[in-house]
Amino acid sequence: MPELAATPTVTVVGSLNLDTLLTVPHLPEPGATVICSGWDARYGGKGANQAIAAARQGGEVSIIGCVGDDPVGSAYVNSLIEQQVGVSGIQPLQQMQTGRAYITIDSAGQNTIVVNQGANMYLSAELVLAQESLLAASDVVLAQCEVPIEAVVVGLQRASELGKTTILNASPINPEFPWGQVPIDFLIVNEREAAALLGYFVESTNEASTVRAQMADLGVGTLIITRGKEHTFAFSANQAYKVPPPQVEVEDTTGAGDAFAGAFAVHWAQTHNLLSSVRKANIAGAITTTRLGAQDAIPTREEVDNFGKPPPIPQSQVSEGEGEVANEEEVPA
Repeated sequence: MPELAATPTVTVVGSLNLDTLLTVPHLPEPGATVICSGWDARYGGKGANQAIAAARQGGEVSIIGCVGDDPVGSAYVNSLIEQQVGVSGIQPLQQMQTGRAYITIDSAGQNTIVVNQGANMYLSAELVLAQESLLAASDVVLAQCEVPIEAVVVGLQRASELGKTTILNASPINPEFPWGQVPIDFLIVNEREAAALLGYFVESTNEASTVRAQMADLGVGTLIITRGKEHTFAFSANQAYKVPPPQVEVEDTTGAGDAFAGAFAVHWAQTHNLLSSVRKANIAGAITTTRLGAQDAIPTREEVDNFGKPPPIPQSQVSEGEGEVANEEEVPA
C-alpha cells in the first residue's frame, strides 16, 4: 500500500466541459416541452470537477484531458490555473470544439444531463501515456468514464504498474469497460450504476459476502456506493460500512458525486482510513448539493473539516479571566 501523503498528489484522467444549466419546474417527459425559468453557463466535466474538488481539499492536482482550440478551451485552462490545478496534461486540439453539457435542474434539485463530448472524445491512450511523468509523480490516479475507455484503461493500468492508488468513478457506466482486466483499488458508483454492474440494488451491508464475490470478478478492491440522502455503502475485503450523509437542504445535485470522488481521493491518501474518508467525502458531496452549479458549489477543506462544529465564540464575548474556551467535539456525519 502506498505511504500516507501529507499533501497528496492527485492526477485526474478525465473530461472538461462547458455546462449550460437550465432551471425548470419539472424534468421534461418524452415529447414534452418545458419552459425554463433560469439559464447559466459554467465550467464542468466530471474530470475537471473532480480535479477541483481534490485541489480544494488540499491536494496537489493535475488533469490529463483535451479541450478545443476555441475561446472556451483557452479560457477554461486559465480558469483551472486560477483554481490551483496543474494543466500541463491538457492537450488543445486544433479545429475542435471544447466539450459541452446541457443540464436541466428541477425544483427538487434533481437533474438530467446531455453531453456533447467534443474534444473529450479524442483523449487517446497515447496522449495519456505521454503524460507518464504526471502518473509517476502521483499518490492517486482518479478517472471517470466521460472520455474514451482506452484512455481510462491505460491510465489506471499504468498507474497500478507504478504502484499508485487507482480510483475509478465509473460514471457514466460504459458497457465496453473491460471489468476484471484492470486493477482498481477503489470503485465509486451511485446506486443505479452499482445496480447496472451487479444486477441488483444493494440495500444492506448484510449483502457483503455476495457483493465481495462480484467485486473480485470486477477486479475491484473496495466498492463505494453513494445513495443520495441515504447511507453510503463501502465494501472492502474485510470491512462493510454504511455511512450516513449529512441531511441538508438540496438546491442542485449537479457535481455532488464529483465532489465526493475528489474529496475521497485526498482524504484516503492522507489517512488510509476508509470510514473517515467516506465521512469526509459524504460531507463534501452534501455541501455541494446546497449550491447551484458544479465547480462553484464544491466546498473547501475548511468547510468540510468544520462542518457540524459550533461556530467559534468571538473573543469579545469571552470574559477576562475565564481562560480558553474548550472546543466541542465534532458531531459525526
